[in-house]
Amino acid sequence: MTADLSRAAAPDAGSIVATPFGELPDGRHVELYRLRNRHGMQASIMTYGGIITSLTARDRQGRYDDVVLGHDSLAGYLPNPPYFGALVGRYGNRIAKGRFTLDGRSYQLTLNDGPNSLHGGRHGFDQALWHVEEARAIPGGATLRLSYLSRDGEEGYPGTLRVSATYTLSEDDTLRLEFEAHTDRATVLNLTAHSYFNLRGAELRGNVLDHVVTIPAARFLPVDGTLIPTGERRAVAGSPFDFRTGRAIGAQIGDVDEQLRYAKGYDHTFVLDTSGGLQRAASVYEPQSGRVLEVLSTQPGLQFYSGNQLDGSQAGKGGWRYARNDGLCLEPQHFPDSPNQADFPSTVLRPGEEYRQTILYRFTSR
Repeated sequence: MTADLSRAAAPDAGSIVATPFGELPDGRHVELYRLRNRHGMQASIMTYGGIITSLTARDRQGRYDDVVLGHDSLAGYLPNPPYFGALVGRYGNRIAKGRFTLDGRSYQLTLNDGPNSLHGGRHGFDQALWHVEEARAIPGGATLRLSYLSRDGEEGYPGTLRVSATYTLSEDDTLRLEFEAHTDRATVLNLTAHSYFNLRGAELRGNVLDHVVTIPAARFLPVDGTLIPTGERRAVAGSPFDFRTGRAIGAQIGDVDEQLRYAKGYDHTFVLDTSGGLQRAASVYEPQSGRVLEVLSTQPGLQFYSGNQLDGSQAGKGGWRYARNDGLCLEPQHFPDSPNQADFPSTVLRPGEEYRQTILYRFTSR
């Protein structure tokens, strides 16, 4: 049953509508929430995995089209090995050998990426059924707040963690995502979102190699053959990793470079300014449509992934089989493997502390 949750909103408000989106194998029901701003931009988010299933943006002619990869039904996301559109945690990115020591005690996490633990393990937050705390229209847009209780020992992580994710679509064509979390025991936490963007839109399709990416980072984190950071913060100058003034993804992705060979393209963390507060993490321009995506964040790092593992086996929206480089990810986060690398910003959360991080996806055109 469809439910319009806009309820007597102001005439210039957006809207939010909830619809059933299928059942999980254990019989639990999944809902899809469609947020719409007053200009017509839409963001569709389901309670399973907090997944952004659709996100529309205007091209230079003012036409909206979906700019994220995904599936037309819940079944396509079960399982979801590329993490299309999902919230990832308890720890986004990799932890070496799935091990870390905290306050003198060692923990072993579930291994799901060769010798490492990736994105929280085999059953991370991307596979959780999130609870709806709030869903309402607001002036110009709409907001949705989801919550999840991660039990002590889940996937090997210590502490019972209460986490929320609030999505707000505003009238300036910005989707804001705010994370909050509290724990009853010291743990490690690194939350992010894993949407794959293709600013051509679903109608034009094609790969993202012509997308012009700008990342205002002077350094990035080199990795080893299993994509674990070596601990070095390497200058981007003179390398294929220099996106400071804007560069097409395909310009140097095929260069002879050890780091590109390890990842089969870009799958690296860029070191952002850590002066605090919301800051510009990246921007993307797609020349055919004119769409521009700007990503802002409070996080110290940005994982840039060029969709290297997409291989055509994923049947996506409208029958589009997602091939290599058909989408790109820009994931604001703390550094991979931080629990094992003392020189990296800490990801430890303790009782009485509040975890708060923000990501903004702002769309324009030119």
